Amino acid sequence: MTGTDRPTDDRITRITRITRIVSDHLEIEPDEIAPGDRFVEDHGADSLALIGVLAALEAEFKVGIDQSELPRMTDITSVEQVISEISAR
Repeated sequence: MTGTDRPTDDRITRITRITRIVSDHLEIEPDEIAPGDRFVEDHGADSLALIGVLAALEAEFKVGIDQSELPRMTDITSVEQVISEISAR
């Protein structure tokens, strides 16, 4: 990892917050989910849990996330990317 590839403190904080939200809604401990774990395939998330995650993310980050983004939001890393993109608008 080069200096430019290192995650920023803001990104680390954002990932920590996302992990907490996702783990709460999937009813698992935060240390049971890795950034690349897929919510559905690896943790058995159903559509209701994913909608709950979406709503909690919107409240936590004070953003609006269109439900059309859900197919992109398959793991912690992709959720962080979507949140970053929306926040940058």
